[in-house]
Order: sequence, then C-alpha cells, then structure tokens
Amino acid sequence: MTSKRIIRRWIVIMALVVISVGILWTIVTAVRISAYTDEDSSRISDAAIILGAAVEGDDPSPVFRERIEHGIELYRQGTVGSLIFTGGSSGNGEHAEAEVGQRYAIAHGVDPADIRIETTSRITEENLFNSIPIGEQAGYQTYTIVSDPLHMKRAMKLASGLGMDAVPSPTRTTAYRTWRSKIPFLARETVMYMGYTIKGWIDNPQQP
Repeated sequence: MTSKRIIRRWIVIMALVVISVGILWTIVTAVRISAYTDEDSSRISDAAIILGAAVEGDDPSPVFRERIEHGIELYRQGTVGSLIFTGGSSGNGEHAEAEVGQRYAIAHGVDPADIRIETTSRITEENLFNSIPIGEQAGYQTYTIVSDPLHMKRAMKLASGLGMDAVPSPTRTTAYRTWRSKIPFLARETVMYMGYTIKGWIDNPQQP
C-alpha cells in the first residue's frame, strides 16, 4: 500500500470518528435536555424571571401565556416575591413581550408594585443578562427561572454562566404537547445548547 493510500485511509477513519463522536454527543445532549424537564425547585426566591416568547397583538401567544400563568402561580403560592417579565418587541407595531406579560399578570391579580420588566431583549441570553441590573436595583439576590420544560436546561446553563443564583421551575403545562411540536423544539434546543457549550470552551479553554 502506497503512502498516499495510507494517508487517505487515515483521513477517512478520522472523519468517521469525528462524525461518530458528533452524533453521539448530539444524542447525549438531547437526552440530557429531555431528562432535565423534571427538574423543578420549590426554593423560595426573591423573584421569578419569566422568559419572553411571542405575542399576538395585545395578547400573549399560547407559549408565553403558559409561562406567565406559571409565574403567577408561583407568586400566589409565595414561592417568589416578585415577577420580572422579559422580552422586547418584534417590530411592526407589536407591543414588547414584557409589557404584554405585565398587563396579563396585573389583570390576574398580581400587585403592580411586585412586577419589573425589561423590554429590549430578543434572545434568552439577553432576557437573563438584562434582568440582572433590574434585580440588583430592586435588591433581589435569588431567582427562579420560568420557561418551557425543554428550554430549561439551556436557560439554566446561561444563568449559571452569568453568575446568577437561580433555580429552575418549568411550566407544568406547555403548548408543545405533541411529538410533532416537541421534536423540532428539542432539535433546536440541542443545537443551541451545543453551540453555547462550544462557545464556553473557546472563551474559557482552561475549564473542563
């Protein structure tokens, strides 16, 4: 066998190894995200951060409504003392997601004095990052993160990276009820989680 054939053979072998590792990592990540949906803390926190989602005019989308109602439930139970609604406007005259959430919560009995909003974020990382100065100004130190079950693992990874003292509380019901809706959501979360993991390795190569 010539040296060129040996080199080509090793290139093929290494490519197959890389592909196999990538597939295995993807499967493991998806399984871990699915398993994390059962993580639900009952810890009492200063505030719940309700991660933004789409709105439909003056009303929250079904996904966002589930998150808002879960946050309201935590508030009524005394598990959190305040609510922080996050999310900006998608444009085209739409209200900011946080504003829609705020109005919904007030209409359902939450004291306006116990609500904070941030109206500029567009993605999960910004939802959390922009909530920090709001919480600091209000004197909050502990947080409960509210979102859909399949979104929780990535949200908590981001919160941890931002140094937040946070615990998860996924919605008990979700608009993603069928496998037809769950699989695309899980696939997206898997890719996003892996992306943030790679970004963390690049930014902090000394960390395991």
